[in-house]
Amino acid sequence: MQAYLLDFVNFMLRWLHVIAAIAWIGESIYFVMLDNGLRKPKAAEDRDKGVFGEMWAVHGGGFYHNQKYATAPDKLPEDLHWSFWKAYTTWLSGFALFVLLYMANPGFYLVNPNSDWAWAAGLSGWQANLLALAFLLGGWVVYNELCKRISPNMDRDGILSLAVAVLMVVVSYLSVHLFSGRAAFLLTGAVMATAMSANVFFWIIPGQRRMVKAMKAGETPNPLDGKRGKQRSVHNTYFTLPVVLLMISNHYSFVYSHEYAWVLMALFIFAGALIRQFFVLMHAGKIQPAYPIAGVALIAVAFWVGMPGTGASNGADGEAVTSLAEVEAIIESRCVACHSANPTQAGFGSAPAGIIYDTTAQIEGHREKIQEVVASKYMPLGNMTGMTDEERAAIAAWSE
Repeated sequence: MQAYLLDFVNFMLRWLHVIAAIAWIGESIYFVMLDNGLRKPKAAEDRDKGVFGEMWAVHGGGFYHNQKYATAPDKLPEDLHWSFWKAYTTWLSGFALFVLLYMANPGFYLVNPNSDWAWAAGLSGWQANLLALAFLLGGWVVYNELCKRISPNMDRDGILSLAVAVLMVVVSYLSVHLFSGRAAFLLTGAVMATAMSANVFFWIIPGQRRMVKAMKAGETPNPLDGKRGKQRSVHNTYFTLPVVLLMISNHYSFVYSHEYAWVLMALFIFAGALIRQFFVLMHAGKIQPAYPIAGVALIAVAFWVGMPGTGASNGADGEAVTSLAEVEAIIESRCVACHSANPTQAGFGSAPAGIIYDTTAQIEGHREKIQEVVASKYMPLGNMTGMTDEERAAIAAWSE
């Protein structure tokens, strides 16, 4: 019953997280499109009252007229719309999922026993949990300091963008050496998502509140508040596509279990940012196909880097081939505790990813995937069942 309850809570939290993320990202993309698509107001009376730009749109059978004021309008309504709860809900639900799925079983999901760094490979569960929290906090602190020190007045944002790009490469490299593959991708995405939510909480909303307060008092708002909010909002929009990809990466072990997983991660991050840049410019009326072409080129490079080798010998060169019966014996002792219709491993109410090895047909149907995750040492999780190198070699030599 406990495993079922955990699965059900996980299910509902994931639903909430996805809904909140769709709402936040959708609203963010809409406002970037709106801001970049504004045109100079045609009516003199609009220009006289401080309208900076406008957009006419049609949707759902009605017409909309959006206007942006460069300065305070004559009167601000009391029911002014604010955009922040979607961001907070996305982060809070995502962090709750991380605690429930990863921090509750750090030995399985966080610790990287195959790390090149002996101290990281030897972390205990509670140490891995503390390291994961420090990783999230540290990512935000470093990113925030880069923004404050490199471009405090938003006059060197180009240099800042390069610094943030370098930071993400470093985060990618560190994550795959500190944590297990799936957790590494998730935590890299979580570093970016934490920065996005923290940008809203610490900079965008407080700056907007100061601006509104000044306007209502008949004072001139500090222009830096608006510029700083725009800076952080722009960063958020370029983080969006990479974060979404990293959050769904846990379904694809060929990526996170690869020898050069950090390179693949960095390539996907930059590809997402380049593709997003195309749409940002398109909303401003500039069609520059070089950006999506470059993004797709990076994805092609990632495909080439991640491409599997020729695979294990099938016996053509005289080497022994593992029989299905031998593989079944290994899987029975090392894998079925979790991958069964009725798992016996504590904490598992159902088979991970719904993959079951109770019958010969089920095992044969997953041959390539079994060989992939066993060869990369991603499975068994944390090698909790003690699979030996000889057993891994035997599975690699298993042929149809």
